[in-house]
Amino acid sequence: EAEIVQSLAKWKRYALKKYHFGSGMGLYTDMNAIRRDEDLDNIHSIYVDQWDWEKVINNEDRSVEYLKKIVDDIFSVLKEVEALVVNKYNCFKPTLPNTIHFISSNELLNLYPNMTEKERENAICKKYGAVFIHQIGWPLDNGIPHDKRASDYDDWYLNGDILVWFDTLGIALELSSMGIRVDKKTLIYQLEKSNNNERLKYAYHQSILRGELPLTIGGGIGQSRLCMLLLGRAHVGEVQASYWDRENEEKCKNLGIELL
Repeated sequence: EAEIVQSLAKWKRYALKKYHFGSGMGLYTDMNAIRRDEDLDNIHSIYVDQWDWEKVINNEDRSVEYLKKIVDDIFSVLKEVEALVVNKYNCFKPTLPNTIHFISSNELLNLYPNMTEKERENAICKKYGAVFIHQIGWPLDNGIPHDKRASDYDDWYLNGDILVWFDTLGIALELSSMGIRVDKKTLIYQLEKSNNNERLKYAYHQSILRGELPLTIGGGIGQSRLCMLLLGRAHVGEVQASYWDRENEEKCKNLGIELL
C-alpha cells in the first residue's frame, strides 16, 4: 500500500531531519505534480513543475532581514539566468530590473486602498518591475487577507511572493512563493486563529511541537512560469506539455497560440 504525498513542503522538512542536514545546508527537488482542480488559463495548468527547496536555519535567522537576504539571493540567480539567455539568443531582451522591491501586504493595501488584491499586485509590479510582497496570510487593515496561506506551513509574518511585471500579458507574474516555516509558537498561534486546532494531533504537527524537526526556510520556483518570462510566451502551454479542455484549445488556436 502507498499513500500519495500531498505536501511537498512538509516532506522536505522531514527529509532535512532524516538526512542529517546541518544549519545553512539544504536540498531542492525537481517537483512535478498534478493539480486536478486548477482553473485553466494562460498561466495556470493542471501540470505543475517547480524547483522546490528547503534550508535549515538557526533561530536567530527567523527574521524579516534574513528573509529579504534569501529573496535577494534568488533574484540575483534569476538575473543571471536571464543574462545567459539574452547573451546566447539575440532575439530576446532583458526585462528584469537591477533590484527587487520589498513591500508588506498591508503597506501595499495602504498604497492602493481602492484596488483588489490582483490589481494592487499589477500596479506595484508595473511600477518597479520586480516585487517581493511579504507578510501574507493574516487579515489586513480591511479585514481581508492578501491571499490564502496554510496555517501550518509558513510563518505568516515571515513569508511572501516574488512577482515580476510580465509585459507579454500585462500582468504581475508570480514566480515564487516562499517563507520561513512555522516553529512551535507560531504553529499553535496560527492554528488557533484559523480555527484549525484539530490538526495539532497529526504526526507532522506533533513533530514540530516536540522540537524534532529543524527550523527551516523554503519555497518553490515555477519552472514553466520562468520559461514564459524568459521566452516572452503568452501561454504556459507553449513551454510545457499538459492537458487542456476543448474551450482552451479552441481559444488558443484562434489566437495563433500553439499548445505543446
